[in-house]
Amino acid sequence: MKVKRDRPLSIIEVRAAAGDPRLGWLSADGWTVPVALGRGGIIANKREGDGGTPRGVFHPRQLWWRADRHQRPTTFLPTRPIRREDAWCEDPADRHYNQPIRLDRAQGGDRLTREDHLYDFIIEIDHNAAPRVAGRGSAVFLHLARPNFSPTAGCVSMTKASMLRLLRRMSPQTRIIIG
Repeated sequence: MKVKRDRPLSIIEVRAAAGDPRLGWLSADGWTVPVALGRGGIIANKREGDGGTPRGVFHPRQLWWRADRHQRPTTFLPTRPIRREDAWCEDPADRHYNQPIRLDRAQGGDRLTREDHLYDFIIEIDHNAAPRVAGRGSAVFLHLARPNFSPTAGCVSMTKASMLRLLRRMSPQTRIIIG
């Protein structure tokens, strides 16, 4: 028999903190944790490069993780280890905009293998995914926060402990309500 803690979460809510729109709170099933938001706060009309965290209802697509640094976490989400050549296309003029791409060593781009630990765990969400609209924002993830919880470029970031706790209960059907 599955107990409540074994079931996937149906809803996760992310809200801005009072007094600083770049900080917020993530709440799910009776627990709340601090998060860092985009430098532009939560915004309704997301545009590429604006630094805003998009307002809306989203679903997680999959977990990307650094298998060279961590064991595969427990989750209901599909998982994909991050490889050295993995990157994300943030160029609105590219046909692969807001999609994962593979780069060789000579190419630039938003590589997922960062020296810091921000992308050790990345929850890909379906922001601007179907349909993809050029310029409406790319690479909006849930990922790990900097130690000082400084703002992101538009993502929602949290501590590793909070991320692992969230992953244990997250599924593709979980609704992520930002705003």
